[in-house]
Amino acid sequence: MWKKANKRFMMASWIITASIVMTCIPGCSLLPQEEEALKPPLVKPVKENFELYEVKKGTIKKQINGVGTFAADKMQYLFYPESGGRLADINVNLGSVVNKGDVVAQLDKGEIEGKILQQELVVEKARLALEQAKDEKRGDAIAIRIKLLDMQKEEIQLDLYRKQLSKTKLISDVSGIVTFLDPIRQGDPVVAYKAILTVSDPKSVRLVYETTNTNDLVGVQIGMPAEVKVKGGVYPGIVSQIPATAPQSDVKAIADKNAKTIVITAQGLPDTIEIGNSADITIVTENREDVMIIPKIGLRSYMGRDYVQVLEGESRKELDVEKGIVSSTEVEIRKGIKEGQKVILNN
Repeated sequence: MWKKANKRFMMASWIITASIVMTCIPGCSLLPQEEEALKPPLVKPVKENFELYEVKKGTIKKQINGVGTFAADKMQYLFYPESGGRLADINVNLGSVVNKGDVVAQLDKGEIEGKILQQELVVEKARLALEQAKDEKRGDAIAIRIKLLDMQKEEIQLDLYRKQLSKTKLISDVSGIVTFLDPIRQGDPVVAYKAILTVSDPKSVRLVYETTNTNDLVGVQIGMPAEVKVKGGVYPGIVSQIPATAPQSDVKAIADKNAKTIVITAQGLPDTIEIGNSADITIVTENREDVMIIPKIGLRSYMGRDYVQVLEGESRKELDVEKGIVSSTEVEIRKGIKEGQKVILNN
């Protein structure tokens, strides 16, 4: 038994010794060695791509391009000369054809028609009295004269009633079409000299261009030539009205409209042109030749400073410039750059 136990002890000692020896052997000889880190590859810097424009001389124009509307050149404003009456009816609509002498509006007549009928009877009675006085009192000049004056008095009163009736009617003294109609309604009181409607001559038209910004009309002058394109044709025209020459008005809406409106008189228009038709217009306000021009996107501005970026070698350089005419796509450069320099367009 002792021998077996001793044998087992010796076996255990051998195993423990072998384990210690294995532990003492350097771990790196049994485990795979860590690979050395690769160095990053050498990358060449990406060359910046510039969108360039070579400065050159040319012609630049500043012009107005827009769409105008044909409006009546001859208009008649119809209104009542006195306040106080109430509107009974308007006999026309917007766009209605009106002939000279037509009654276009009517005020409430009240009792005036009845008064006229009564007064006509009074006048007739006075006339008969005068005739009777002439027959009965021949040679009595005073009595006859009194009856004559009585009749004339009643005739004057009748005439006043008839004039009062005529004032209830708004009559057009021109022929044309209704281009404006006041939104006054039945029963509303009328205001003296306030236009109830406008009658326009359809054969006499002018081209009106209205912008949304008054600055767009800077530089436009009376007499400037204009190009008018309408119904497939191109016609010459001239500027005949600008904000500075527009009729003065105390009505704010009209004054505001005139401040941003110009009028063009076109020549040789076809007979088919009607009020309300549209036309493309072009007005050149400035024109310069043989000047240095760059695209508008090449001009940079910051804090009141105008400058451009040019390419010198492979780097950017900023140059202060003085701009001239600015069109919708191009800019005239008066100082700061030379012909042939390359202006950078992209940021």
